[in-house]
Amino acid sequence: MAVSGQRRRPVVALYERIADAVHDGTYPPGSTLPSEPKLAAELGVSRPALREALLLLQEDGVLTVRRGVGRTVNDRPPRRGFEQVQPLEELIGGGAPLRVRALLRTVEEPTDFTTQHLLTPARAELRFWESVLSGEGTAAALSHEWAAADDLLDRVHPDFARALREADADGRPAVSMLSVLVGASRETALSAHSGITATLLGRRRGDQLGRPADTPTVLVTQVVRVGEVPVLAAKHTLPTGAPALPVLHSH
Repeated sequence: MAVSGQRRRPVVALYERIADAVHDGTYPPGSTLPSEPKLAAELGVSRPALREALLLLQEDGVLTVRRGVGRTVNDRPPRRGFEQVQPLEELIGGGAPLRVRALLRTVEEPTDFTTQHLLTPARAELRFWESVLSGEGTAAALSHEWAAADDLLDRVHPDFARALREADADGRPAVSMLSVLVGASRETALSAHSGITATLLGRRRGDQLGRPADTPTVLVTQVVRVGEVPVLAAKHTLPTGAPALPVLHSH
């Protein structure tokens, strides 16, 4: 889950340039990258900056260092887009996804939060899902998720609109709204932006999670877009003791 500041570090921009070259076929799977001096010259960057970006690409599974060969593009490099957006129950589940228990599935009018992040007209109706995520019998997180208005979803992401209607209509085990979005986006690239703040749990959320109201808590806000259009906004509450949340923080 990426937390973006106002500006990206140069190494992050360089990472993106090389990743773009991998995914547009300039450096196809199985190919060997040019030597560091040659690649630095081609990209017009310093070797230290290039080395740092290449290391990040190795860590993310895009490149592999082969003795006597150099850096090669993995045969199946991670795809970009929706695959980078993971449901919270998978992201913090440590390989064993958390269980999702639905507390509320309803339609509501916009709030200040959804008006700001989903660019919602004042009289729109939005799907709202409230869920508790738990593992080993312990509540680990509380999620509030809103989808953009149906008419907008029908235009920009009809598969997501249809999947939401089906999820509301059937009796399958509960999943998060983000999980529904990811599952409906096999042919649609998504991007996401998140922010993290520290707060206290509060009485209502404490009752829902079985914790004292003054429990220190991390609040993660998340907006997921198709192109430039926001389609989902969420607030995830993770109290002290919840599973670790991996975060990439770029400046």
